[in-house]
Amino acid sequence: MSDVVQVANAASAIDVKTIMTGLTIAIGSAMPALAIGKMASKAMEATGRNPEASNEIRTSLILSVAFAEAIAIYSLVVALIIKFV
Repeated sequence: MSDVVQVANAASAIDVKTIMTGLTIAIGSAMPALAIGKMASKAMEATGRNPEASNEIRTSLILSVAFAEAIAIYSLVVALIIKFV
């Protein structure tokens, strides 16, 4: 009987790891995506208000998008750690 309990516990642990991995990927990629959309929207708005500053706005936007994408990559790393450890 104890073998059956051990198999059931192992199956439930696998399910929890899979669910946590999926949630980590989903939340960790959705939030940076929303942030990038908001940044792009504000950059377009700022360029429309002040077209002379478009070069500085573009530079700041590219840096901000790169940092937001780095957060998504960090969530991927965390998800892989959850899955394989």
